[in-house]
Amino acid sequence: MAQIDIRAGLSNEELDAHWMPFTGNRHFKSEPRLFVSAEGMHYTTADGRSVLDGFSGLWCSNAGHGRKEIADAVAQQLTALDYSPAFQFGHPLAFKLARRLADIAPGDLNRVFFCNSGSEAADTALKIARAYWRVAGRPEKNRLVGRAQGYHGVNFGGISVGGMVGNRKTFGPALDVDHLPHTLLPENAFSRGLPEHGGTDMAERLMDIINLQGAENIAAVMVEPFAGSAGVILPPKGYLQRLREICDQHHILLIFDEVITGFGRTGSAFAAQEFGVQPDIMTTAKGISNGAVPLGAVFVREGIYDAFMQGPEHIPELAHGYTYSAHPVACAAAMATLDIYERENLFARVRELAPHFEDALHGLKDERHVIDIRNYGLAGAVQLQPRDGEPGKRAMEVVLEAYRRGVLLRWTGDTIAVAPPFIIQPEQIDQIAQTLSEILHSLD
Repeated sequence: MAQIDIRAGLSNEELDAHWMPFTGNRHFKSEPRLFVSAEGMHYTTADGRSVLDGFSGLWCSNAGHGRKEIADAVAQQLTALDYSPAFQFGHPLAFKLARRLADIAPGDLNRVFFCNSGSEAADTALKIARAYWRVAGRPEKNRLVGRAQGYHGVNFGGISVGGMVGNRKTFGPALDVDHLPHTLLPENAFSRGLPEHGGTDMAERLMDIINLQGAENIAAVMVEPFAGSAGVILPPKGYLQRLREICDQHHILLIFDEVITGFGRTGSAFAAQEFGVQPDIMTTAKGISNGAVPLGAVFVREGIYDAFMQGPEHIPELAHGYTYSAHPVACAAAMATLDIYERENLFARVRELAPHFEDALHGLKDERHVIDIRNYGLAGAVQLQPRDGEPGKRAMEVVLEAYRRGVLLRWTGDTIAVAPPFIIQPEQIDQIAQTLSEILHSLD
């Protein structure tokens, strides 16, 4: 009988050479979980098992896997123009993509700066915010405000405004930033959609920071419309609207991090549209290219862009950018991805599937260890009671057992996150919920 090879033929030396991100490397390498192919809703593992993707890869493969349209566009672009310098020169596809993105963006967020990831998008947005106030003649407005449990990538600006302690404490002091409290309130447990309680009151906490630091010193507030990486922490009704009002009253820029929520996760192109709140700057990545090629984009309001367009025309107005900004292959992947979203009407499909998804998740309410369930669109979270002395261990065991049973999910702390591709079928949603139910029923 042939031996099953979960290592895909990798030697110990090959396994050891790769320092994996956000991974317990020793734990993983003792029993590797390797994917070797993917198509539609499923991954194939090194040992030949089919695994249902319940997490869109990592919040990014919204249109499912193995999309021939994207592969063909990438292959054609590699042959035609594999790379174009990003500084002082350009290529047509970058401008076409920027215009197409502007056409679906909220309000007048019609100027687009390209980068390569959500982390780079976050730091780009923060730099633009600070620089804006300098060109506007207000250089003292340089303080930043984030939120507890927020995630804005892993670069120094992002971990500064971010509020996930584990992503900050290892690296020592970062930027001096104030933080709003998170919006995960006990009275909102098991809410379906946006929670009812505490929205305006939680947003008013921004006034505490303004009264402490002075609005004249604050450049921007950066939040996710809902916190994804911390476990789908949703804004109570009225919260984002009140943040917008306070920022307007005190001349503070509002930045939305839509790396997770952007490109359909809520049922609208962007959560800003879904929740009816217009940011001044918006960061995106992940779903912009279906995860096929790294790409990020920062959207800014036209008036912010125009403020930079002064001084000698031959001098760069913003001393910022990346070697791979608007990489032609990434732009080709993004154009093909947008074609799929539009042709298959996938954002509307999220709206159609959301009630079934909500019912399936909330059907787990009475399972052992479950202390909260949250959902919006095709994003959901099942929060578990932590084990004494072993935070995060219970949710990790659930997700690893789900993988063994053929379902890919993600854990963050003691929360299990679910965010399937938009092409998922109702019976596959039921499969995810049934798998979780069976595991929770028998888990200590």
